[in-house]
Amino acid sequence: MSTHDERMILDGCALKNFIRLQPQAVSAVAARLQAAHASSGETLGIQSEADICEDLAFHLEFLRPVLEFGLLAPMVDYLRWFASVQAARGMPLEYLNQSLDGLAHYFSEAMEPLQGEAVAAAIGDVHARFLESSRVVPLVAPKQPAMWPQAITFEEALLAGNQREAMAVVNSCLDDGKGVVEVELHVIQPALYSIGERWQANQVSVAQEHMATAIVESVMTIALLRSPPPAPIHKRVLLACVEGNNHAIGLRMVADAFLLGGWDVQYLGASVPTRSLVQQIGDWKPDLVGLSVCFPQQLTVVKKVIAGMTECLGEARPAVMVGGLVINRLNQLADIVGADAWGADARAAVDSARLMPGTRSTRVVP
Repeated sequence: MSTHDERMILDGCALKNFIRLQPQAVSAVAARLQAAHASSGETLGIQSEADICEDLAFHLEFLRPVLEFGLLAPMVDYLRWFASVQAARGMPLEYLNQSLDGLAHYFSEAMEPLQGEAVAAAIGDVHARFLESSRVVPLVAPKQPAMWPQAITFEEALLAGNQREAMAVVNSCLDDGKGVVEVELHVIQPALYSIGERWQANQVSVAQEHMATAIVESVMTIALLRSPPPAPIHKRVLLACVEGNNHAIGLRMVADAFLLGGWDVQYLGASVPTRSLVQQIGDWKPDLVGLSVCFPQQLTVVKKVIAGMTECLGEARPAVMVGGLVINRLNQLADIVGADAWGADARAAVDSARLMPGTRSTRVVP
């Protein structure tokens, strides 16, 4: 199955029209769904029209890369994830089917005929591929580093809000001679993934998930302070989550790995505005820029950052590495957005950086 279809790509004017119509589409389709189910006595588990609006807006965010880049696979993957979450919460598949059908109908009516037909066709193709893949291919998450037994105890401590116990687990690993990067990859990361999966299954609350993230941030800071300072390699890396990406823990792990690898690191954290990010890159002039991307709709932001870097620095633009959930699922997206490399996790990012032209270590090894 192809993951790239240029026939679905809208030109600039049509794409702007699609974006302009999104709020109206969400309101119109949500109202129709709510009214239809109210009149029939069916709710499909929907609590309010606001819930429907939120879901529809998210569907359209994933549809945009289909129309801008011809990328079907990320939205198909998203729909499978969305359906699995809804099923765990007692919502039938019919809710998603009707939502997609409603969006296709709205845009076919609201846009110029050829534009509307293209959007409706894109939704229809993605919908069909989602239904087919759900029947024949199990939903498999990208391969992750092996989980150590300590990850189970660490996860329990996080969900209990027991920061002292969580720190004790990490300290025990460090006392046994394990490195910070290893502990983050094999203990902390698997625990967080498990908590995320349990949230999807409605077994963990949003409050617990936020609490776990806050504890992890504190534990990672303390663990890093225990590590001896590395020998500098006189290379700079700037790391940031692109605008709209608020999932920063993974990138924080990447920052720790680079720091312990001897790099000078500037870690800017979550959702950095594009203009400020480009300005900081131009001011600091790193050897490498690492950008974290969580969802397909953020691929457009990556392209804007790279274009801004090129405009600001020309041929002196640093190399760009991308990573994050959507890149791990479809690493060919790195080429589509114009990045120079991608990294599946913190260790892989540092290993890849060592091999990239212009970022090799200048440290003299005795």
